[in-house]
Amino acid sequence: MRKLALIPIQFYRYAISPLMASHCRFYPSCSCYAYEAVDQHGLLRGSWLTLRRLGRCHPWNPGGFDPVPPVSPSRPSSMAE
Repeated sequence: MRKLALIPIQFYRYAISPLMASHCRFYPSCSCYAYEAVDQHGLLRGSWLTLRRLGRCHPWNPGGFDPVPPVSPSRPSSMAE
């Protein structure tokens, strides 16, 4: 299921994103963050992290470096699938 969820993100990153002006507030970009979050944390937790990140993307947020949090040893990524 995780690999299936990564396909639309990859499509956006390589087909749609290059056609739009680069104006992301964060590094890495939100699409890169979404891909990493779902890949590392699984579909449920990765989607939740992505939604939280997109919620912070507004004109009053200064942005900056915002990496995907590491996988906690007490929460294996296989549980999030």
